[in-house]
Amino acid sequence: MNGIAGTDKSKGAVSIVDVSPRDGLQNEKVPVSTHDKLRLINDLIALGARRIEAVSFVNPKKVPQMADADAVMAGVPRDADASYIGLVLNTRGAYRAVDAGVDEINYVLPVTDAFAAANQNTTVAAALDALEEVAGIAAAAAIPVSVTAAVAFGCPYQGDVSGEQALSVVRSALQRAQLAEVALADTIGCAVPWQVKEVFAALAAETDVPLRAHLHETRHTALANTYAAMAAGVRIFDSAVGGLGGCPFAPGAAGNVSTEDLAWMLERAGFSTSIDPRAATELGRWICAKVETAPRSGLAGAGVFPKAA
Repeated sequence: MNGIAGTDKSKGAVSIVDVSPRDGLQNEKVPVSTHDKLRLINDLIALGARRIEAVSFVNPKKVPQMADADAVMAGVPRDADASYIGLVLNTRGAYRAVDAGVDEINYVLPVTDAFAAANQNTTVAAALDALEEVAGIAAAAAIPVSVTAAVAFGCPYQGDVSGEQALSVVRSALQRAQLAEVALADTIGCAVPWQVKEVFAALAAETDVPLRAHLHETRHTALANTYAAMAAGVRIFDSAVGGLGGCPFAPGAAGNVSTEDLAWMLERAGFSTSIDPRAATELGRWICAKVETAPRSGLAGAGVFPKAA
């Protein structure tokens, strides 16, 4: 049974995009085999995940955990009711994603030049130019493309990022490409709820493109920021089982909001998700053991409430 027994699902559905195989693993030092990545993906599908960021097509010398992206995509189950997302940073990655057969392309668009230089060896202006090319590559293959605006609330190199700075970059992206979705990313987990609500509400007032929140738990504000984003109308959220995750070029990033905590909170509040929090907790324990770290979720420590299934 998915969800928490006895909760009223009258408030509508919230979509959870599980990014465990990509963002969850990319910064871990202990290598994860292709076989175990495919087990992770299959188990995510079994516990209810329907959109999965499976891989990223990046330089394997810089992000060794993603070196087997093509092999992972070759092994994912194609008869499951699941959409596989490939993250890209440039046109080379986009071509690889198309060849690998992803269902969605997610393009990372930094909102500061400092992070653009560290993460992608580029500038914001050049990244916007590349977005147009990536969108063209995706369109030619009939693959939807989304944008994740990185460091939208704060940058490890620049410091504070104003809402207007983030919105300006996203506006340019919306003008230059046909996007299926836009995410604002709290890449280093520095955002606070009032800030999240203000920026998402401002963006929602300007576009009908669906909005997604990518929230990190570095300073333990991710669930509060989820509530704030929902107050601004957001109904799509990224997460990772066990609370794994972090960007190699975002010092101090301590992991994504956990899939199990996010699904449990939403279900308890009366929203429906497709995710089984109990199964997500156990999967989080398994993959965390593989990378030799402890699960970071509240449910891994305290368990689901109420206890009865």
